[in-house]
Amino acid sequence: MKHRTLRGVAALTLGAALVLSGCASEGGGSGDETSSSPSATDGASDAATSSPEDVAALEAVTVTGDPGAEPTVEFDQPFEVSAAAAISLNDGEGDEIAKGQQITMHTAAFSGADGAKMGSTWETDSPEQLLIDDSIFPQLLDVVVGKKVGTRFLFANPTTDQTTGEPITYLTIGEVTDVKTIPSRAEGEAVTPAEGLPTVTLDDTGKPTIEIPEGYEAPTELVAQTLIKGSGPVVTEDQTVTAHYTGMLLDGTVFDSSWDRGAPTSFSLQQVIPGWTQGLAGQTVGSQVLLVIPSELGYGAQGSGTIPADSPLVFVVDILDAQ
Repeated sequence: MKHRTLRGVAALTLGAALVLSGCASEGGGSGDETSSSPSATDGASDAATSSPEDVAALEAVTVTGDPGAEPTVEFDQPFEVSAAAAISLNDGEGDEIAKGQQITMHTAAFSGADGAKMGSTWETDSPEQLLIDDSIFPQLLDVVVGKKVGTRFLFANPTTDQTTGEPITYLTIGEVTDVKTIPSRAEGEAVTPAEGLPTVTLDDTGKPTIEIPEGYEAPTELVAQTLIKGSGPVVTEDQTVTAHYTGMLLDGTVFDSSWDRGAPTSFSLQQVIPGWTQGLAGQTVGSQVLLVIPSELGYGAQGSGTIPADSPLVFVVDILDAQ
């Protein structure tokens, strides 16, 4: 899914700096209109182990401050690494973190060029959620899995500054504040949909297949049809949602699917197309929702990637969590 974020820079979502952008569809997705972020894969390495030289660079960074509060981070500039690298700063004392779980964390990001702070969730009191799976850098996975809530880490990634086009390294400090297990699919009471809508069938894992009825005409207003009614809390439009989803054009072309990538995605309902915000707010966690979105509530006349201009969109969304 394509996030409208600056990965590690003046971030709406600093946690996006920790995710391999290659896991995101460039053809659209949940509807973030633009992405001004440097590619997180620019400095990615296939190996989970950071190089000794990059580890030494991270170990030279001084981090001080009590757990729970934003730490002070000091380092010499320019700060550079040759590839994505991470180190653990402590083990933590809470619940153990396992692969496949979702962590809540505070992060702050810094420019390696001049040490400037680019953003901090401590300052905005807005901790973020991140799924600990193969969508994140393997170097980070290596230093988080097996640690406990309260653990701190340093992560660095060389990339390209989208403003200047120059190479730059971003340094992120993170502290895990919570961990939880996220369901793999929608669970709840089946709901009989209205007649004439696109039909949805599920395989044994819960992955949906969408069939567009012959002669189906796109509605002029948003359709948000609950297919499975979850028993969780009501989702509000200011929350961050973790979801599995598949997106399709009316000609049957699937342009994005978290199921195909093998992992659900977390995103703010303030950072997606209006059809997602309006269609998911008011639903309950655990629900599966069919969205048929008019172009005006999608990408409109500009389109996005492989999504043509003025395209109505069809999504099936499993709401797995909301915070």
